[in-house]
Amino acid sequence: MEIAPTEDAGKVVRIFLSPLDVHINRSPVDGRISSIHYQKGRFLAAYKEAASSNNEQNALEIETNTGDNFRVVQIAGVLARRIVCWTKAGDTISAGERFGLIQFGSRTDLYFPEGYDISVEKGQRVRGGETIVGRANHQTTTE
Repeated sequence: MEIAPTEDAGKVVRIFLSPLDVHINRSPVDGRISSIHYQKGRFLAAYKEAASSNNEQNALEIETNTGDNFRVVQIAGVLARRIVCWTKAGDTISAGERFGLIQFGSRTDLYFPEGYDISVEKGQRVRGGETIVGRANHQTTTE
């Protein structure tokens, strides 16, 4: 796993999955899927930086009820040749809900908007549906 800044003052957590890991992808937050964008591409090793822009991938934009926007990107790897996504734009999704999978070695990038602290460390193993990857560092109000 790797943590890096993004262009918009947010952060990205890159989760690398080996062929021995479970490749189910889960939503990081409750929200509505505002868009899904699939991009054809190469099948470089998922741990390489170039995989972010060059590999086959599927990006989900998730908007929370507080207006925060999260991006979850399924990235195919050298062995992964199939990305599966069970949701579509307009669907509502719950935190921890399964939305897809990547078969046989891949990477999932989770983009946090500004105002969130990352709760994991570089190199830490995470478990889907169990590990809290980040938390809001601001108060939200509802009217």
